[in-house]
Amino acid sequence: MAAVDVVVMAAGKGTRMKSRLPKVLHRLGGRPLIDHVIATAQGVGARRVIVITGHGAAEVEGSLAHTAAAAGHATPTFVRQEPQLGTGHAVQQVVPVLPDDGIALILNGDVPLIRAETLQALVERSGGARLALLTVEMKDPAGYGRIVREGDEVRAIVEHKDASAEQRRITEVYTGFMAVPSALLKRWLARLTNDNAQGEYYLTDIVKLAVADGQQVVASLAADGVEVDGVNSPVQLAELERAFQRRQAHALMEQGVRLADPARFDLRGTLACGQDVEIDVNCVFEGRVELGDGVRIGANCVIANARIAAGAVIHAFTHIDGEKAGVTVGEGALIGPFARLRPGAELGAEVHIGNFVEVKNSTLARGAKANHLAYLGDATVGERVNYGAGSITANYDGANKHRTVIEADVHVGSNCVLVAPVTVAAGGTVGAGSVINKNTAAGALSVARARQASIANWERPKKAPKP
Repeated sequence: MAAVDVVVMAAGKGTRMKSRLPKVLHRLGGRPLIDHVIATAQGVGARRVIVITGHGAAEVEGSLAHTAAAAGHATPTFVRQEPQLGTGHAVQQVVPVLPDDGIALILNGDVPLIRAETLQALVERSGGARLALLTVEMKDPAGYGRIVREGDEVRAIVEHKDASAEQRRITEVYTGFMAVPSALLKRWLARLTNDNAQGEYYLTDIVKLAVADGQQVVASLAADGVEVDGVNSPVQLAELERAFQRRQAHALMEQGVRLADPARFDLRGTLACGQDVEIDVNCVFEGRVELGDGVRIGANCVIANARIAAGAVIHAFTHIDGEKAGVTVGEGALIGPFARLRPGAELGAEVHIGNFVEVKNSTLARGAKANHLAYLGDATVGERVNYGAGSITANYDGANKHRTVIEADVHVGSNCVLVAPVTVAAGGTVGAGSVINKNTAAGALSVARARQASIANWERPKKAPKP
């Protein structure tokens, strides 16, 4: 089998998207449409990827270069179609950078759900010797080019408006994808004309050129219509988003994950799950997330770039966002509801983070608890610490971040402020309402607040009577 060179058409404006963003950069499953196409193309062992840009070229090229660098892949080769004079004209721009010895696999950058196995079958149908077209059966093919066959061979693609009544009864249509020997493709591209009402060069015209040359043209039938659906409007984008999420949800359930409702599940990255994982409704997973055995995720959680160990429970409405630093949740930990874990949060086994507690760039050792209305930023918290409601670490002095150390078995009362840098030594207690800005001794009770005073017969201020 000859080497495969992938050509992705991504020059279109996408007028019906009604957006300043180039169409192929609209996101599906958290990634630009074209990223899905290129990732799938790499799955068939592409020798190189060539992307044809046009509208928003600099933006599209910059996005793809960034994605490739982040993944450690080679940046695609870019060619520009300016002006845009049809699909055939687009592929003509590729000729100078397309080797003669391979198979050109031509894809559309706005068709994100194509499967690698479908593309592989298309390449195999070409075999390095034939023009192979990817087709699909449609119940209502109105508006699509019909595939006219003689036995196993394709004789023509007839546009709907040009089709006879008999041809319009054909339900096999062309998808816009093809695999073709590059040397033959170049020969046919050079013979394309724009002798049509639109004055454009159509890639589909190479079919009649191939037939005229006596070259074999074959079809490879896609098994699933949704994988060849393109995006031309926000409505179509939303429909494909749900199809994409159904595909991912089904794959997870096949692995044993229990989804309360696969129709209310969103994965915008990668999700690796152990055994007996349960995920309630309306949860969103972004970036890379790992869930250990027996993890339970409550309803309406958003979890990004996190590792959650076996037996942990993430209660409803929790927001975990690890960004680049990541978040780690230890075995048997209880998080939420309404908790927020930010980048650099590392929680040990059996840690409790309760409602309206925020943790950022902090380490909590086994059994530490912060159950209510608290903030831990840039802190190191020892085992079995109890961190009271309303307490915070004051970690920022207006210019620099400083660290708070709370050693094992410390009890911090409610409404305390720990002014970093500061250490609360092992076994110590901080009285409620204290502001601690000096290191404390081990086992000591530390109280730093004004002495309570009571003024008898105090009269509150009163509003002046209205005139």
